[in-house]
Amino acid sequence: MGKSTLLNQVVNQRKLAKVSSTPGKTRALNFFLADERFYLVDLPGYGYAKVSKSTRKSWGQLIEDYLVTGKDLIGLLLLLDCRRDPTAEDWQLLQWLADRQTPVLIALTKSDKLNNDQLNRKVNEMEKEFGTSVIASSSKTGLGKHEMAEAIRGLVGEHIAKYKAK
Repeated sequence: MGKSTLLNQVVNQRKLAKVSSTPGKTRALNFFLADERFYLVDLPGYGYAKVSKSTRKSWGQLIEDYLVTGKDLIGLLLLLDCRRDPTAEDWQLLQWLADRQTPVLIALTKSDKLNNDQLNRKVNEMEKEFGTSVIASSSKTGLGKHEMAEAIRGLVGEHIAKYKAK
């Protein structure tokens, strides 16, 4: 279970984003209205999708174009498989976002695959590495669902408060 399943879970709608058992099925930018106040944008996953190099490159360009020109982008939720270490692409994206002062929420997915001790160690390790809080999540068990929804709403609330203050 991946990105689209997690998106559905966070917004409490089973069929908002199309779910597939094969990674890499999201091939475009998909916009979903959430809470009648903001959009969640499902981007193609660049991680473990089994696609050609040219497709991966075109996704990279699509994602970069959106992140550069997305005037209303207020943050990014980065999903990382808890069983893997962050890739060079993950670090590149995080640095790029930091350079642009774009807030990032980080979720460790598939957390049900680790026992509690392993998961706690992984969360602590990632929090130290990233210098920010990390949410353990599992679309299978629902772990982290409420924390992610609250973190997203908090980010939206901060953005609205800044906008109103201008």
